Amino acid sequence: MISKSMENLVKNNSVIRQMFEEGKILSQKYGKENVFDFSLGNPSINPPVDVDNAIIKLIMNENKLDLHGYMSNSGYDDVRENVAKYLNNEFNTSFNKNNIIMCTGAAGGINIVLKSIIDKDDEVIVFRPYFMEYRNYIANYNGKFVEVDFDNQFNPDLEDFKNKITKKTRAIIINNPNNPSGAVYNENIIKSIAKILEEKEAEYGKDIFIISDEPYREIVYDGEIVPYITKYYNNTFVVYSFSKSLSLPGERIGYVVIPDEMNDKENIFEAVTIANRILGFVNAPSLMQKLIGKIIGKTADLNEYKKNRDLLYNGLTQIGYEAFKPKGAFYLFLKSPIEDEKEFCNKAKEYNILMVPGSSFACPGYVRLSYCIDSNMIERSLNRFKELFSCYKL
Repeated sequence: MISKSMENLVKNNSVIRQMFEEGKILSQKYGKENVFDFSLGNPSINPPVDVDNAIIKLIMNENKLDLHGYMSNSGYDDVRENVAKYLNNEFNTSFNKNNIIMCTGAAGGINIVLKSIIDKDDEVIVFRPYFMEYRNYIANYNGKFVEVDFDNQFNPDLEDFKNKITKKTRAIIINNPNNPSGAVYNENIIKSIAKILEEKEAEYGKDIFIISDEPYREIVYDGEIVPYITKYYNNTFVVYSFSKSLSLPGERIGYVVIPDEMNDKENIFEAVTIANRILGFVNAPSLMQKLIGKIIGKTADLNEYKKNRDLLYNGLTQIGYEAFKPKGAFYLFLKSPIEDEKEFCNKAKEYNILMVPGSSFACPGYVRLSYCIDSNMIERSLNRFKELFSCYKL
């Protein structure tokens, strides 16, 4: 018998993962080349050759007990120092190893941060649309989930945001660039968020934290700039994953930044480090940490995603679909031609097209298409999208 807390999670298992499994079944039935799976954000670009070369060098030259052994729960000192130096060069910050904790991807990073700052019934604000697992992460620590609406560009509705902050508000999760919409919150938006939070901190006499979830930071288009939020708001955690920039989602490697300007920084750093251990992560994978220490700043060839974005967005809008043109990440938010986007997704399966309903991201009426796939598949899918669209012509 499973625990009561897991019963609903089992019943409402991730729609994305269900789509992924359904895609495998359809591929076996119709052939992989005849299934157009836009469900999962699994990078389609090979990691840079630097990854393989660095791993080979590490395996050949590094002390094996050091390479595969335990280290401080916050990570290897030299790796953390290299990450800090890279961030300082990129964003004109002043970090050192004592501002960096290595973690098991962004999911691990968000969980160790929440464990460290959330008490029962504390409220955590999230901007719609949002990555669906945020709700579960917050529930892990008995926090209360609070949603904020969006404007017509999928930016947060700042008036609604201001009204949702209460005495119980403990943190805000920002995902920039955003999954699923592809929106990028620019400097003006970040400054406005910071100003509102500073006013509310003063009003309530308490710390309110930003948790900035940034796995798509490098995947931006048309000159968009993703602000580095520690420069705008002191009580900011930056959670980063190399899953997308290096195409290493299965390796579970990332880091958390805790700036010196954060209130009670030393205690918080210690708490997050301990959370890394007691939640069962213990430490980030040793080989992957050493790899990051060697190649920090390298990325896969991310230009392919812009090509895919343009191909998919232009193709679908020429057919007659309405869509938000992504400014970052590798997802396209498509407006459903009918009110019930789940019904639209089910209809799409008849054409071997797999999409994720927007209600999974608290945004009904839209569907998410992940375009981190082969460009040829996007080209071949457009005729199927055209046939699907013809079902809804008036």
